Parts: sequence; structure tokens; C-alpha cells
Amino acid sequence: MTSALPTFLARMAVPALGLLVATPALAHPGHDTGGFVTGGIVTGGLAHGFLHPLGGLDHVLAMVAVGLIAARIGGRAILLVPATFLGMMALGGAAGAMGGALPHVETAIALSVLVLGLVLALGVVPPVAGAMALVGAFAVFHGFAHGAEMPGAASGLAYGLGFLVATALLHAAGLGLGLAARRVQTRPALRVAGAALAAAGLGLLAGAF
Repeated sequence: MTSALPTFLARMAVPALGLLVATPALAHPGHDTGGFVTGGIVTGGLAHGFLHPLGGLDHVLAMVAVGLIAARIGGRAILLVPATFLGMMALGGAAGAMGGALPHVETAIALSVLVLGLVLALGVVPPVAGAMALVGAFAVFHGFAHGAEMPGAASGLAYGLGFLVATALLHAAGLGLGLAARRVQTRPALRVAGAALAAAGLGLLAGAF
């Protein structure tokens, strides 16, 4: 059953991106849309979507942490854990773009950095299914934040693809660092990185209140 999860998530992500296509008018208002004048709706939406995760330290830290955790577990987790995050983030993004309501989004995003950092800092190696459930739950909030802040003039599909690609690259960065640490047998470095992430998460959590 677990081996079929990437296919399931892909099937869920496609209609989620379809909803983003259908709901650009429901996007969060008030964002600069100047890029769409020069770059066009599609290219402007792609650029805005790609830059959105990269523009927030909370997103960057959480997404790199997902890759580090996947590398720490190894095996199937290397694909399944990031794939779960991406699939659930796409669903959250669609909900945000449609103007849905989700409480405590910023708090949950900050909490994701803290919790994922603690998993690494404590040297916990969760089962693959447990790691998937954990990152998937947090991914919904990250995706919702992306979708809710989609510029009104953007192509929903381009914007969604943009933040998915950026997220995948951040996962890949975490995976690369984690796998390198395993190869040179410096797993304590992952615990140190986890402690730093947890400390950053505490700071972000304090700022969310």
C-alpha cells in the first residue's frame, strides 16, 4: 500500500492544481502584480509561485528539514516523505486560493520548524508512515499560506507549479546535505542542525503570537 502512495499523491495534486487554475480571482488581494505586465500571467505566476517559499525563512527551514529527515530515515523515505509534503501542500494551496478558512496558519508553520528540528536534534528515526503523516499535516498549512497569497492576476496552475518546484528544490537540498552526512558518518551534525532548527522554530513561534 505504501508503495502506491506517490501515485496517489500525484492524483491528488493534479486536481488541486486544477482548482488553482479555476480560482485566480479568489486569491489574496493587495499584492503587487507589476510582474504580470512585463512577464505575462503565466510567467509572472510561475515566478511569484517559485519565489514565495524562498521568501520566507519559516518555509525554507521546514522544507530543508523535511529533506534532512527523509535522508536520516533512508530507504523508501527518501522519496515518500518529500512526495507526501508536496502532495499535501498542493491540496492546502488549492484551499488557500479558493478563499477557505484554516486557523492558526502562521503558528502551525512556525511549529513545523520547531517539531521537525526536534525530530532531528533528538536523533529520532520515525517509521516511514509516521514521518509521512507528520510532514503531510504541516504541509497543508504551508500550502494554504502559499495559496492564500497568490496574486489575483496570476495563473493558478503556473503559481502552483512554481511553489511546488521551489519546495522540491529545498527538499533536494536537505536530502543532499543529509545523505552527505550519512556517507561521511557525521550523523551528529544532523542533531546539531536539528537543534539550530528547533531554536529558530522557537523564535518563529514566539513571533507568531
